[in-house]
Amino acid sequence: MSHALVIGGGPAGLMAADVVSQAGHAVTVADQMPSVGRKFLMAGKSGLNLTKDEPTDLFLAAFGDIPQHAKDAIWEFDPAKVQSWARSLGQTVFTGSTGRVFPDVMKASPLLRAWLARLDNAGVTFQRRWHWTGWDGGKPVFATPDGKRVIEADAVILAVGGKSWPRLGSDGAWAEFLPDTAPFTPANCGFMVEWSSHMERYFGTPVKGTRLRAGELVSRGEWVITSRGMEGGGIYSVSAAVRDGANLHIDLLPDVDPPDLREKLAKRPAKYSRKEVLQKTLRLSPAKIALINEWGDLQDISDTAKVISSVKSLRAHHSGPLPMDGAISTAGGLRWAAIDDHFMLRAHPGVFAAGEMLDWEAPTGGYLITGCLAMGHAAGVGALGWLKKSK
Repeated sequence: MSHALVIGGGPAGLMAADVVSQAGHAVTVADQMPSVGRKFLMAGKSGLNLTKDEPTDLFLAAFGDIPQHAKDAIWEFDPAKVQSWARSLGQTVFTGSTGRVFPDVMKASPLLRAWLARLDNAGVTFQRRWHWTGWDGGKPVFATPDGKRVIEADAVILAVGGKSWPRLGSDGAWAEFLPDTAPFTPANCGFMVEWSSHMERYFGTPVKGTRLRAGELVSRGEWVITSRGMEGGGIYSVSAAVRDGANLHIDLLPDVDPPDLREKLAKRPAKYSRKEVLQKTLRLSPAKIALINEWGDLQDISDTAKVISSVKSLRAHHSGPLPMDGAISTAGGLRWAAIDDHFMLRAHPGVFAAGEMLDWEAPTGGYLITGCLAMGHAAGVGALGWLKKSK
């Protein structure tokens, strides 16, 4: 019986272990944390968004410029297959109004428990608190509670994550012994804002009913004013473009067209103050008015063009992404040129890589988890091919 070693117990690593163990091979999963799937559980705290129910070609477009074999991997484990996989673990799912797919229980823990039980039944061995520290003659080396261990395996699958949420196990330390790595940058992240003192009363306030635009990216998601800046799903969806230099513009009334705004403003009572125009005529919430006060240029409320511009295209001013350790995910990582079409490292035959450690990024909303599952599946299939060839 061949033996495969999986380093990393997140979604990509567990999926690779599932594929290889179901084919009858012995599998060991090594993870540096006391338990596996910690980031997976964190993702489920606000409802585990597994995937998005939309045509695969449209789904793939959210991943941007990734190589063909990465697209093929997602095509082979697309949103429909993710849903079937969840059901195979006894977890029924539902599709929300925006197409996002969640387990009925809205939690990650039941699915993870069922998954680990299946892996246990397949004979998968878990080694926890094993910290991968590099290579010794091509063999993985670990610092363990019992000292240094050098492991020999017929195939190795790396799924060690990026550099976000280091307290959950993704610290990016592995990059020093896999040198063909692009620098890590925050992805699906919030942005720092040096708010004026009048904004303090709005810290923690969700901003609903806006359209965010940065470059070619557009989001209608909710976001939050925080003491650190701007955070939340709506911001995360456009964060890649903002991080890369695009200006962020906010439409505070996305369902009202400029001609309708102009008509409303023309009918306002002449005695209305600036606050009354924004609050009573345009029906803006206090938080939205505060944002206009913070970033807008409305010295003259009678200037209809400026009012419309401030409402429909308010430019947000920020000081860059929030620290990487608070980002949902990271861009950067092992470059695609370092692996072949089967997700095997060109410099390390028999060693495969998958998940967030690769240089790709996807928005939240189901894309990120599906991408990790799909690439873990592809690396597992690649490892099976290697094991068959080696035998």
